[in-house]
Amino acid sequence: MTRERYDELVKLGRDWVATMSSAQWQVGDAALEIEPMRTHGGPKEMFNVSEAIRLFAEDIGLAYTTVRDYRWVASRWPKQRRRSDVSHTIHKILASIPDEVERFKAVNNPPPHPRYASPRWTNDSAKRVVGWKVDSPQDVQEKVEAIHDLASDDAVAAVVTTDFLRRPAVATKAMADDTARHAVNEAQFDRFRQQAQYVHEEAAPQLRQMEHGTQFMDLVAACAQFVATAGRIVPNLKGEHYDDAERDTIERGLARVRAAADWIANAVTRGEVDLDEQLEKLLKGSGE
Repeated sequence: MTRERYDELVKLGRDWVATMSSAQWQVGDAALEIEPMRTHGGPKEMFNVSEAIRLFAEDIGLAYTTVRDYRWVASRWPKQRRRSDVSHTIHKILASIPDEVERFKAVNNPPPHPRYASPRWTNDSAKRVVGWKVDSPQDVQEKVEAIHDLASDDAVAAVVTTDFLRRPAVATKAMADDTARHAVNEAQFDRFRQQAQYVHEEAAPQLRQMEHGTQFMDLVAACAQFVATAGRIVPNLKGEHYDDAERDTIERGLARVRAAADWIANAVTRGEVDLDEQLEKLLKGSGE
């Protein structure tokens, strides 16, 4: 198609839209004349209004909801406030502006258009004015909102998130967000816990056969819990700095962990469960 033909179709299209808008205004005005808008009225009155508009819509061959919308738009735009160079659709969007002074001012001040020298309205620019979601997102926030809409299903969101996190730059920015990082760490912890539960369930028949009882299962669970907790905490330590006192506190805690691990190993391999005095002090935190 040539540029000349395209421009010709655009001009014709605008004429068609103007004609269509004129018909929409006329239908809306007629419906408003049949049943003026009322600020008050009981259920019976509202029923009568709906029936009158429904009958009118049926007699002219339009849907009731269409005529009802035309009537409402007509009520929001007195004839002297309507713009012949602005489509009925744009008027309908801007009709959502509650304050009529602001509404009438808005229609006379279209935003700049990137492809035309003079400002003009588009569906999306009108939707931005009233805070609606646009059809063709432009800025980052609008694109983010569109992605959220498309990924509202958890299954879709999981696939999209996984794909995005495979991009190093995206993963780096995501982990810079405290909330996102915490969510990932929690998910890792849940995964560790599920794996520990799976191992526990897999080992259950053997445990029953070996008749080791609840002490063995508790010991396995304690080890799995420690590993899972470490898996949740340690990734967050990157970039953290501790002073000497803090490091000493952590070292004392690790010493108690090592002592407890040695105690468990002796109990399992040699059957020795008694504590000597030094080990007892260490486990209680009163020794070095």
